[in-house]
Amino acid sequence: MKKYTLAVVSILTLLFASCSASKTDKSAGDLFGATWELEYISGPRIAFEGLYPNKKPQITFDQKETKVFGNNGCNGYSAPYTLNGKSLTFGEPGPTTMMFCEGGGEQQFLQQMKKITSYTIDKDGKLILNEGDVAMMRFKKVAKQ
Repeated sequence: MKKYTLAVVSILTLLFASCSASKTDKSAGDLFGATWELEYISGPRIAFEGLYPNKKPQITFDQKETKVFGNNGCNGYSAPYTLNGKSLTFGEPGPTTMMFCEGGGEQQFLQQMKKITSYTIDKDGKLILNEGDVAMMRFKKVAKQ
């Protein structure tokens, strides 16, 4: 009877461990193959719609090239990223287009990206970029690639 109980407990332990591992892998996979649109940014004293009156920033993760690209509410950008589990950092953005835009949100977006240390994907499927334990930016998925 003890051997039977031990076998059942072992199988259940393996089952639960594999389920939790697949959840983690799923959230990392959700990061790729989509375009994310900014819906919240921490810090500025200007209303969100005032920062981005014409276009909201977007970000797309290229897993193969380990770069992100998109627009910062005005101009296009790209930057390298480093991903290790939930730890996420962005390198210096490369050349951007040079259009003049209203709102001033472009610099705010790029400055916040430099502060990011990790990410999460919440129960609603929103991408949260964090500085330590503080949510700095929140994105919604707007397109699959």
